[in-house]
Amino acid sequence: MITPEEVIKLLDLKPHPKEGGYFAETYKCGEEISKTALPERYGSQRSISTAIYYMLTPDTCSIMHRLKSDEIFHFYLGDPVEMLQIMPDGTGSITTLGHNIVNGMKLQVVVQKGIWQGLKLREGGSFALMGTTVAPGFEYVDYETGNREELVKLCPQYTEMIKILTKS
Repeated sequence: MITPEEVIKLLDLKPHPKEGGYFAETYKCGEEISKTALPERYGSQRSISTAIYYMLTPDTCSIMHRLKSDEIFHFYLGDPVEMLQIMPDGTGSITTLGHNIVNGMKLQVVVQKGIWQGLKLREGGSFALMGTTVAPGFEYVDYETGNREELVKLCPQYTEMIKILTKS
């Protein structure tokens, strides 16, 4: 069986500078959408679409964050991942990404723009390799890190998961 270290080396994954986990950009469309053609929430032009590999290990997580664009997660291999999404109205949900679709796991999950999201490897797992696609394309200026106290106040029913997925 392949190890997390082998996946990191084979795919040339690097630590994600903001979110946690490991990543490698695999695609950035060479065509761009002009600022005037985009909704006002974008401050500049964007690539039409971007894609990355994204990997979690037991000592990493994807901290709570939100983007200005929709993001689609694709599960490739490894162990199940739990994703918390928190809506602006304070409702939330946990979705499990993984191969066991017979028991409700998802191979793809869409996170709509402006929705808080965070992910962690399910307890006992060794790694999970996923991919994400973002359209319009991802830019770091569009990334917002979640604040633990504000998220707990917004969605107290997921306090324990929020604590795991935020920095103190």
